[in-house]
Amino acid sequence: MSQPQQQQIDLSQVNRSNALYERPPVAIVDEPTFRTVRSAIESSFAAHNVEKFLRSLERAGLRIRDFESVLNAGKLGVSTAVEYNKLTDGDQGQIREFYLASLEKVELPLRDKYFKLYAYY
Repeated sequence: MSQPQQQQIDLSQVNRSNALYERPPVAIVDEPTFRTVRSAIESSFAAHNVEKFLRSLERAGLRIRDFESVLNAGKLGVSTAVEYNKLTDGDQGQIREFYLASLEKVELPLRDKYFKLYAYY
């Protein structure tokens, strides 16, 4: 009986420059609730709302990267925290990633104006 030949992969030809950054897609469990929370984040970071949002964080003494504090203070909408808590852990993780990605897309002049919100100290 002959054994099947195993195919060998030449790893020297694999592009490793982006291999660590590729994530498999994660299915969203509760799509309607996920969309509601995502929409609240998108609204807060929309061009016509973002400065008002940043000002409200500054007045409340919140750090922009502290998602749970921003959420629980109602800065993303009064019912957003309740909706967020209905999500599975995986869906919550995707929402946190989306929020953190959104805050990095804020225009540089606004980020400079509200630099204390963005500081890591």
